[in-house]
Amino acid sequence: MLKTGEVGITQAVTHRFAVAPMLDWTDRHCRHLHRLLTRHTLLYTEMVTTGAILHGPRERYLQHGADEHPLALQLGGSEPAALAACAAIGVDHGYDEINLNVGCPSDRVQSGRFGACLMAEPQLVAECIAAMTGAADVPVTVKTRIGIDDRDSYEALAMFVQTVGAAGCRSFIIHARKAWLHGLSPKENRTIPPLDYAVVWQLKRDFPELEIIVNGGIDSLDAAAAQLQKVDGVMLGRTAYHNPYLLAEVDGRFFADPHPVPTRGQVVDAMLPYIERELNAGTLLKNITRHMLGLFQGMPGARAWRRELSQHAAGRTAGTEVIKSALAHVIDAAHPQRSPTGYRQQHG
Repeated sequence: MLKTGEVGITQAVTHRFAVAPMLDWTDRHCRHLHRLLTRHTLLYTEMVTTGAILHGPRERYLQHGADEHPLALQLGGSEPAALAACAAIGVDHGYDEINLNVGCPSDRVQSGRFGACLMAEPQLVAECIAAMTGAADVPVTVKTRIGIDDRDSYEALAMFVQTVGAAGCRSFIIHARKAWLHGLSPKENRTIPPLDYAVVWQLKRDFPELEIIVNGGIDSLDAAAAQLQKVDGVMLGRTAYHNPYLLAEVDGRFFADPHPVPTRGQVVDAMLPYIERELNAGTLLKNITRHMLGLFQGMPGARAWRRELSQHAAGRTAGTEVIKSALAHVIDAAHPQRSPTGYRQQHG
């Protein structure tokens, strides 16, 4: 039976498989769920701006569980001294990697002169990376796009990677789409610009000494395995969020980990102690269960599971009985003739 504490061993950072930093999604509750599914996948925080860390409620933004490692902190900013200070703070808070966001195309990010717009300023990014690596004794990495607006030639991307790599960045996570900084929303920028994996593969051929990780549009472990024939690592985003149980197969397939794959029911059971602690600390149930909605995707009873959580987890007094009731609905839908206990032990 899977237990929460079994996955709390800090590991060396590997980018072979990772879940992308996603604003409003990959918070600590989401990461706790993902870590119950996979021991080795590298997890990322949501993007945190330097201003939020230096001038805001720092602990709220940097809080994470001891069992979330390996875990990277993604920063947003463009001022080298501020990024260096935040990188040092991140290390003090136990993060295993510090990542600089050079890929987010939102207007709010652009107005702060960070995110994807920094692709137009490779020398500034290099200064930021140099300052961060000087302040942190953990890997400092960059997540970026293949281009922005009309600055989308391979030559421009290669020059960006060469310049930033010379400043100390050895790992680049490349979202294989360009970003339109004007005319498309952040949501549209995740789907409308076409994917061009060949550009990322070419980067690996041209910069064999660097670690190149591909991100964008990868929707299955088979697709991830195919990418690993070309690059050093794969990062999944929305697919891992909307279908989190996909992560349960990652350790055995990509890390030769012999641990048994937890069932969905075991994952739910393992979440309950965490949820109880969070409820006692004042967290609302809905803030946790929203990350669990896709746990039974593709299974009989998945709709009933989502409906039960959506309808009943929002109340201020909602507790774990909501989750147990939702699980019972899954069991009834899948095997109406079996007892809940028997089904959960056999199938999860």
